[in-house]
Amino acid sequence: MAKRYVRLKTFDQQIFYGLFQIDHTVQTLDAPPWLNGLPTEQILAPEDYELLAPCVPSKIIAIGKNYAKHAAEMGTPLPQAPLIFLKPPTAVIPHKAAILYPPQSTQVEYEGELAIVIGDKASQCTVEHAHSKIWGYTIANDVTARDLQQQDGQWIRAKGFDSFCPLGPWMVREVNPGATLQTYLNGEPRQESSISDMVFSPDFLVSYVSQIMTLWPGDVILTGTPEGVGAMQIGDRVQVEIEGIGTLENVVEQRPQPLQAPMNVEEEQGES
Repeated sequence: MAKRYVRLKTFDQQIFYGLFQIDHTVQTLDAPPWLNGLPTEQILAPEDYELLAPCVPSKIIAIGKNYAKHAAEMGTPLPQAPLIFLKPPTAVIPHKAAILYPPQSTQVEYEGELAIVIGDKASQCTVEHAHSKIWGYTIANDVTARDLQQQDGQWIRAKGFDSFCPLGPWMVREVNPGATLQTYLNGEPRQESSISDMVFSPDFLVSYVSQIMTLWPGDVILTGTPEGVGAMQIGDRVQVEIEGIGTLENVVEQRPQPLQAPMNVEEEQGES
């Protein structure tokens, strides 16, 4: 089994990277893994920590329509070059955290994806050098308010709500190029594809994005979703599984309505 690298918080609020063991204990590292963090003697029991998202990206670059069948189900042509957009870091949540269904939308959908984790600064790198910039891989769900995406004509609002980028549960160094990606909604299969069906490969995507913006260690590239996207409802459980990595699981909850600002004294007097 591949080594599984996690990021966690202990119940005294310390944050560590570590190696996740088969018995769910974690051996902590003395630095982030892309900074050559080494195992320490500290072993944390499962009851002594909670998993966080496996990395803290300065930016999340996502790729649209990178599977031909998904482009077809959306009724759009296949892009001739990678179609990129950004999700804010505040969208990231870990394995088992709740996806918050915003009151602005009535059609929130799952999109299971392979996520690239950058391990070294990448700027204007070639495809041949791109693989050396990839530290590893994790699983993502590019949650999307589809009605807002169609309404706005651009994707920032639809893709950018808090909790709209589940990542995890851990990172691995390599993934089989023919690995299967599957998404389940309440235990029912909804998406299934080989990641080899991507139009643009991970190495190509890293090179392409690095020609536009500098990538830093911990940054994440979401590589696109296969066909089978669909709506989630409050109370649903969504699982994204990638062969050789694991399973990312989240539930859907109602996002609280914004609190009404209290009236000041003058407003209250004006209404009386």
